[in-house]
Amino acid sequence: MSRSRFLHAAAVMAALLLGAGGAQASDKIKVVASFSILGEMVSEVGGDRVEIVSLVGPDGDAHFYEPTPGDVRTLAGAAIFFVNGLGFEGWIGRLEKSSGFKGKVVTATKGIASLESEKEAGGKAKRITDPHAWQSLAHGKIYVQNIRDGLIAVDPDGKATYQANASRFMADIDKVEGEVKTAVATLPPGRRRVITTHDAFGYFGTTYGLEFIAPEGVSTESEPSVQDLAKIIRQIKAQKIPAVFLENISDRRLLDQIAKETGAKVGGALYSDALSKPTGPAGTYLDMFRHNIKTLIAALSS
Repeated sequence: MSRSRFLHAAAVMAALLLGAGGAQASDKIKVVASFSILGEMVSEVGGDRVEIVSLVGPDGDAHFYEPTPGDVRTLAGAAIFFVNGLGFEGWIGRLEKSSGFKGKVVTATKGIASLESEKEAGGKAKRITDPHAWQSLAHGKIYVQNIRDGLIAVDPDGKATYQANASRFMADIDKVEGEVKTAVATLPPGRRRVITTHDAFGYFGTTYGLEFIAPEGVSTESEPSVQDLAKIIRQIKAQKIPAVFLENISDRRLLDQIAKETGAKVGGALYSDALSKPTGPAGTYLDMFRHNIKTLIAALSS
């Protein structure tokens, strides 16, 4: 073959390869997740086969979120929509309706036994479901299984990839859960009570043996009453609760007031409903657990 023909053939081959690469990129499964923690978990399972958008990003509060016109367009063009469920995203129904979304909706908490509590409201007992199930790593594995199965349903060709990624991710979850249990075991029983700014750690506490007390309810939309606040302050003093913790989505003024009136130590920031930015201390689901347990142990051990 002459040099000119060789170069021409090479150019044609390069163009074909570039075209194939571009097609491959554009053929990624378009995925939407409701908030950053869930979105990162989906990216772990989906890998290079998915193109994912999280509607509520890092440090965002999904309880207060208001969907934008951009969110409507994003969801309308997606093949699959991952939501937490358990009442966490009160705005989901409106968004789905306004977008005309016709793809698959996957509820990541499917199969999880939720925590329930009762709260007095207007003289009546109101039953409340705690939606923060991801705060148990054991439940996190159920999230992964639901994510894997949802992706396989819309992209059967990627089944082997999704299964392999999910298995790897669940093995990593098991490893971090062992680290969390080992760390908690170092704390004396009397040092296992903490105050947080809203009640997002019920599953964490139930699973790992810590008691989290919050002046706000399970949603950041609720505000503690004067009576609730006084009760919390009395409890901190009576039980000698050593530390109070801020959450990355919360206003710290309430926590500062509690710390000032009780002398409890402000132990740092915990990540509850949202990840940090990727460069921060809790840029992934597992990094969130590593950061939180490190922060908790540092404050409660001293």
